[in-house]
Amino acid sequence: MEIKFTHHQSAHCENGVVSNLMKHNGFNISEPMVFGIGSGLLFCYIPFLKVNHAPAITYRSMPGSIFKRFAKRVGIKIKHEKFSNPKDAKVRLDQNLANNNPVGLQVGVYNLEYFPDEYRFHFNAHNLIVYGKENNTYLISDPVMESVTSLSEKQLEKVRFAKGAFAPKGHIYYPTNFPKELNIESAIIKGIKQTCRDMLAPVPIVGVKGIRMVAKLIRKWPKKKGTKVANHYLGQIVRMQEEIGTGGGGFRYIFAAFLQESSKILKNPKLAELSTEMTQIGDLWRDFALDLSRIYKNRSAKEDAYNNVAIQLETIADKEEVFFKALKKAI
Repeated sequence: MEIKFTHHQSAHCENGVVSNLMKHNGFNISEPMVFGIGSGLLFCYIPFLKVNHAPAITYRSMPGSIFKRFAKRVGIKIKHEKFSNPKDAKVRLDQNLANNNPVGLQVGVYNLEYFPDEYRFHFNAHNLIVYGKENNTYLISDPVMESVTSLSEKQLEKVRFAKGAFAPKGHIYYPTNFPKELNIESAIIKGIKQTCRDMLAPVPIVGVKGIRMVAKLIRKWPKKKGTKVANHYLGQIVRMQEEIGTGGGGFRYIFAAFLQESSKILKNPKLAELSTEMTQIGDLWRDFALDLSRIYKNRSAKEDAYNNVAIQLETIADKEEVFFKALKKAI
């Protein structure tokens, strides 16, 4: 069985899955619009959660939250299910495919056979779409891949029931009900307001304050942890920013595209101006990551390298604080 499904590549998996499922159901919703309405943009330093033996940093909201917020704000209903038994999870997946219904799945990355080896690590919040089955092979639309691919029954079961943090437990999800028209205008405003609240939150590890905290820690790590551990932590920042789920600079570019699109829908030219500003901030994040990589690869020619990258990060925090206050005012 193969559902007539059009694959669209995207920058980030969850946004791409939602956008592709919406397009399949007749609603031309872009990836940036999903991300912005779902308030996907965030910064959070999580010292108590270790990934690869280093503190976790996230540049986005919790996995699954983007789709939930998007659905609630535009007025669609979605069904989520998790399973303790792989056989039950397979039955539910096959039932949906038999009913001509492509579905989103949460999976672990490490055992995804079609991923390049350098991108296969222990991360259990990847998202993809299953849109058909031929014999014992499932047809896969993974939005971060250029074209469609496939996994055997055994391979798909392995990634659906990966162990560890954010274990997917066979998580399957799909839209079940749509309004005649999506309430896009109010959804955009709600999405922007929450993003501004999150990034300006009075919490030391979240948003702009969280960015400043990491800048302070970068200065402390070499003396407190030693150069080897400090450099490992810098490598973690780069990996979380540039390799795991699109990250800091990439998410800023998606958010900028969302503001550009929203400017036309809301007839608000200020959002277009802020879109340009956010793109420039995204460039600063990319420059920051590049300079971090030079340090941990021992290729930095700058003296006082840790302090210099900390200053870069503080500059980003200052610009984002000004930006989100202006965005809050603009709507």
